[in-house]
Amino acid sequence: MSAMERIYQIDQILGDRRFVTRKELQERLGVSWATLKRDLSYLKDRLNAPIVFDRSLGGYRFEAAGSQVGPQYELPGLWFSAEEIHALLTMQHLLSNLDTGGLLGPQIKPLLARLTGLLGTADDPSDEVERRIRILTVGAREFHLDHFQAVGSALLRRKRLMIRYHARGTNEATEREISPQRLVHYRDNWYLDAWCHLRDGLRAFAVDAIGHAEILEKRARDVAERRLDAVLGAGYGIFSGGEVSWATLRFSPERSRWVAAERWHPHQQGRLLADGSYELKLPYADDRELIMDIMKYGADCTVDSPPALVERVAAELERARGQYR
Repeated sequence: MSAMERIYQIDQILGDRRFVTRKELQERLGVSWATLKRDLSYLKDRLNAPIVFDRSLGGYRFEAAGSQVGPQYELPGLWFSAEEIHALLTMQHLLSNLDTGGLLGPQIKPLLARLTGLLGTADDPSDEVERRIRILTVGAREFHLDHFQAVGSALLRRKRLMIRYHARGTNEATEREISPQRLVHYRDNWYLDAWCHLRDGLRAFAVDAIGHAEILEKRARDVAERRLDAVLGAGYGIFSGGEVSWATLRFSPERSRWVAAERWHPHQQGRLLADGSYELKLPYADDRELIMDIMKYGADCTVDSPPALVERVAAELERARGQYR
């Protein structure tokens, strides 16, 4: 932790508590008494912090408002850590791309203004931060979530929805009565996990593929979160399936340096092999998304098992070759 980070930590700790002992400050900051003394002196002498040691309480506290004499206490401009900047800019990006006329519309604009103001408290204004640090998304579909408000309202009110859904895989449109369970933002697209009363099972619906949504005056069926995770979150990707299989993938030594640091699934298993290649094992229920990601690596990825996945990938590769002959 840098000296400036400690300064902000001390300010936050004292601001949140009536008083804090020396021992507590040292433990929270992980510093010696000599270092803490220097930090407190810097706050008081250089930044005019109204810090006093209260003998009756046995700790440090901020002087009561209005009793300070001299220049006003103010912390220097804040520079966020890499993780904080990424989180803030990601929030800003997500909020900017949500349908402003949807469920969150009335809250998005003021929240964006506050977020922009927060970024602007750094040493550089927010527009400079955004100009110098950029978050790029690939594969996000351009959509207008016309029914996001109805979906979100039914979800929170625990009501059923009647939707007209266009399944892109089969190119079919169906009318379905569903009980919404949760909204998921995955790879820059919105999905609705729901119990489908037509199929009598859990399904993930792309929100931008919902052509019509009507809130019904029927109580939504509730599904336990553990079951949602078991069915919709057990396998790789957004697609669900009844049975989970395990894929074993092997990446070339050149590509292994990247894949070894990637997280494909919470329950993945990976190991570096003697020849420098990387073996990755992960569960999947529906192979569509997994095959797409495997094929992105081309010859750098070999599917070792199961045989059904080996055959599916081989067939896709052959189909791709046939298109360019």
